[in-house]
Amino acid sequence: MYSAGDEIPAPSVRRFVMNGKINRKPGRAKEFGMSMLWYWTSYFIVTLIGIGHTIFNVAVLHMGSMAEGPGLGEGYEMTKPWHPLYNIILFTFFGWLFLRGLVQPTLKKALATGALWYGISIVFDLVGWVLIKHPWSLTFKQFYVEYQPWITLVYLAMLLGPVLGYLLLKKQKRTQIQMVEYT
Repeated sequence: MYSAGDEIPAPSVRRFVMNGKINRKPGRAKEFGMSMLWYWTSYFIVTLIGIGHTIFNVAVLHMGSMAEGPGLGEGYEMTKPWHPLYNIILFTFFGWLFLRGLVQPTLKKALATGALWYGISIVFDLVGWVLIKHPWSLTFKQFYVEYQPWITLVYLAMLLGPVLGYLLLKKQKRTQIQMVEYT
């Protein structure tokens, strides 16, 4: 790779040099790290929006709260149909951000990212919303049976978000190419 007398790059640069050429592709670890950054950002924002929506329903619209009803109360129950919408918008946007940052985004990477996000969400939701007891926790039945069809649609949104983000990215690139051709 290097001949006598060549200056050997520093370790941080060396890992991107292969066969004397600069490898501009980030490693899988970096891609995974960025995927997790965008996943957790999206998950956190979706959760805050859902909580904010519930608080709005209780405080402003005077719907029943946790204290007044079974489960999390009317204020929460009325937000359920909106959860898939929050998720499809945000997971598509953050999937698009993630894929936009890749050197070579592909449908295969979008599908793998969606599958990863889907799997993490199922495990994290079980632990965070069912197994660990807190004021907003639900029973297994409340989360996986009574939350139907909304929880299934939420998980589908997480699975398909990066794929939709990829399709948006592809359309955006096609539009940019067409604009260049016309100028």
